[in-house]
Amino acid sequence: MSRSRQPPLVTGISPNEGIPWTKVTIRGENLGTGPTDLIGLTICGHNCLLTAEWMSASKIVCRVGQAKNDKGDIIVTTKSGGKGTSTVSFKLLKPEKIGILDQSAVWVDEINYYDMRTDRNKGIPPLSLRPANPLGIEIEKSKFPQKNLEMLFPGMSADFTSENFSAAWYLIENHSTTSFEQLKMAVTHLKRQANKKSEGSLAYVKGGLSTFFEAQDALSAIHQKLEADGTEKVEGSMTQKLENVLNRASNTADTLFQEVLGRKDKADSTRNALNVLQRFKFLFNLPLNIERNIQKGDYDVVINDYEKAKSLFGKTEVQVFKKYYAEVETRIEALRGLLLDKLLETPSTLHDQKRYIRYLSDLHAPGDPAWQCIGAQHSWILQRMHSCKEACVQDLKGPPGLHSPMLDLDSDAHPSVLAHLSQTASLNRGSSFQSGRDDTWRYKTPHQVAFVEKLTKLVLSQLPNFWKLWISYVNGSLFSETAEKSGQIERSKNVRQRQNDFKKMIQEVMHCLVKLVRGALLPLSIPEGVVRQYGGWEVKSELSGQWLTHVIQTMRLTYESLTALEIPNDMLQTIQDLILDLRVRCVMVTLQSTAEEIKRLAEKEDWIVDNEGLTSLPCQFEQCIVHSLQSLKGVLDCKPGEANVFQQPKTQEEVCQLSISIMQIFIYCLEQLSTKPDADVDIAHLSVDISSPDLFGSIHEDFSLTSEQQLLIVLSNCCYLERHTFLNIAEHFEKHNFQGIEKITQVSMASLKELDQRLFESYIELKADPIVGSLEPGIYAGYFDWKDCLPPTGVRNYLKEALVNIIAVHAEVFTVSKELVPRVLSKVVEAVSEELSRLMQCVSSFSKNGALQARLEICALRDTVAAYLTPESRSSFKQALEALPQLSSGADKKLLEELLNAFKSGMHLQLTCFPAAASTVMKT
Repeated sequence: MSRSRQPPLVTGISPNEGIPWTKVTIRGENLGTGPTDLIGLTICGHNCLLTAEWMSASKIVCRVGQAKNDKGDIIVTTKSGGKGTSTVSFKLLKPEKIGILDQSAVWVDEINYYDMRTDRNKGIPPLSLRPANPLGIEIEKSKFPQKNLEMLFPGMSADFTSENFSAAWYLIENHSTTSFEQLKMAVTHLKRQANKKSEGSLAYVKGGLSTFFEAQDALSAIHQKLEADGTEKVEGSMTQKLENVLNRASNTADTLFQEVLGRKDKADSTRNALNVLQRFKFLFNLPLNIERNIQKGDYDVVINDYEKAKSLFGKTEVQVFKKYYAEVETRIEALRGLLLDKLLETPSTLHDQKRYIRYLSDLHAPGDPAWQCIGAQHSWILQRMHSCKEACVQDLKGPPGLHSPMLDLDSDAHPSVLAHLSQTASLNRGSSFQSGRDDTWRYKTPHQVAFVEKLTKLVLSQLPNFWKLWISYVNGSLFSETAEKSGQIERSKNVRQRQNDFKKMIQEVMHCLVKLVRGALLPLSIPEGVVRQYGGWEVKSELSGQWLTHVIQTMRLTYESLTALEIPNDMLQTIQDLILDLRVRCVMVTLQSTAEEIKRLAEKEDWIVDNEGLTSLPCQFEQCIVHSLQSLKGVLDCKPGEANVFQQPKTQEEVCQLSISIMQIFIYCLEQLSTKPDADVDIAHLSVDISSPDLFGSIHEDFSLTSEQQLLIVLSNCCYLERHTFLNIAEHFEKHNFQGIEKITQVSMASLKELDQRLFESYIELKADPIVGSLEPGIYAGYFDWKDCLPPTGVRNYLKEALVNIIAVHAEVFTVSKELVPRVLSKVVEAVSEELSRLMQCVSSFSKNGALQARLEICALRDTVAAYLTPESRSSFKQALEALPQLSSGADKKLLEELLNAFKSGMHLQLTCFPAAASTVMKT
């Protein structure tokens, strides 16, 4: 047979210990649907069903019976739920025998005990009629421990009415110090008492027999007198006559005193009515007093009066009292409605909310006012958040032009920093650079940032009270002590049911906060279906990285404040996700702004070269990136609970591509500068660096840079970028935990080397081609013929002119960068040697003088530029010499050596730019 209800559960018993026949109150759940449903009740193993009184499904009253166990459970059995369980236990105490003359704090029931030991067929008198001292001698209680007596006499008792009576135990407990003579007197007393009991009622009748006879004679005499009086008188018996006299006397008294008695009855009734009014004036005046106290706001007085009236007249059957109590209930119901309206009114302080909830709890308001307050507060917070958004959006759509500077801040945030750097660099060079724009307007807060601050301030001002209200609801501090005790079990059930609902409320507030912030700052991250609800920001430009950093700091402070309330982290995870997305977006925007700023670096090139052959451009580029990364330091650092910005592969790839793009943009700027026409070079702001020599000579009004000089300066900058700047930037990227640094460096270096090679080849082409082109015309000038020529007298002018041109290239390169000299001259020498080798190989035959002239010029050129020879140029000189006939005599060799020395001596001043040539001369 299936049961329709849960098994009984005993959760409390009061008191939880006592002697047999103690009255106890049992509390629990599912204790039966009625008295007939209760079919079993045991306490410590003893069946107490006969004394059980079912009060409700959660309360039973009964008496504890004689149980064998000292401590045990309380088991309730019902028809509907079966055998139940217990979470508490009852401890059975040993009873102390109380004599008729002993003082006691409780009433001792005089139960008609049945002595099963002495007489199985006769009852013994109750406790009040039984002797407290059966031995008739003085009782002297011993101090022998009760537990030791129980162990000494197991299963026995010192009660002389008990079936297990032990005389030895009784004597030890009550007469341990009594002498043997006194015990003998006690035996005599017991025998005498036993003899009296054996005589019984017969001895009692014998002693009062004369009294019975006298009573019988008196009754007979009265009877005879009455019979004689009735037979002699016609008017009736004496009793009849007496009755008539009494009736007439009564009628006469009524006639005389009827009016007086009537007034007396009326006065008594009036007096009784006044007494009732005076006695119960509390109830009669209560409706009016309730109204007055409500108007004054003395709700505590109203609640106390109501509780008093409810306890006195709540169950009255008197009609007048019922009528006035109904009026009280009507006003109390109106008060409940008033307090509930005040409770749900927003905004309201936490103190007022707790106060109204306690009032409603004391008034036993239906439903759950505290939960209704939590729901109303939740809805109000959401409404305030949306209203804040609508107000800010409306403010944004106000009069045009009023807020435009706030929207244009994005494009000018970084220039202000870099302009300061450029200004500092220019001032160091003595320039007259000045900022042409006032920066004060840039620091006005954009609408989206102001909205985020207002929104977070709103949440942080309302959510703590909302959370504390829930905590008070959970721990019961919202309710008064009386309500807490009476509704503790029911409220604990409600809390378990409400936990998920409240968690959803908190999550809804967090989701609303996050979506509103996303709608303002990251509109693409919210679904299209809720764009109108959470978005609606019609802005033309995105926030700068500086303002995004400010927003991130605001959201971090918001998260820390919410965490301090001990809100579980899973409820705040959406805020962490938002902070991560904002950090990623801030990195992207900052890098994009840096790229835009670097695009404008070419405009700031002043072409002033320092001692290392560099302009300020590489330094400005590095400073621009360093300042950009420094502005991201707080964004990239992970606060407790935050994830790494670069944890997502997609983010790593995008940041890597942006970083590569920044490098390539600067490389493109260098390329544009290298090909910039002379007329486009802005020299209005040029100034002399007094700390370095005048590298270009005297700077005067018609000063201008040639395209070759610009090319050289850009080449010098490229070399510095490759050796220092790009490596430094890679270290800064690594310091800020950027990912893919190796890829960024490789791609950037490859692009830079490609540009460097193109620029270098262009410069070599510009410088080597004229020198190479002048060789052949110079060799054959004046119809010179290798087959028919005079003996050589020295190096001809064409070679000296070529050397002078090479020296001019050396001077131009040396002026810009000493480090570029070997690289440039090596290539120029290669081109000249290759051309000279080709020309020598094209000659069909040489005369003796022609061969000696050719060898002289080839050796002079080779020895002069020996410091810049490469394997290719050495090979070309070797091939050129191999194409000539060998010297046959020592005189020719001596003449060659003398002519070479004369050449070097004659051009010693010009050849001093080739310091390594001196050592070569000594070896020749």
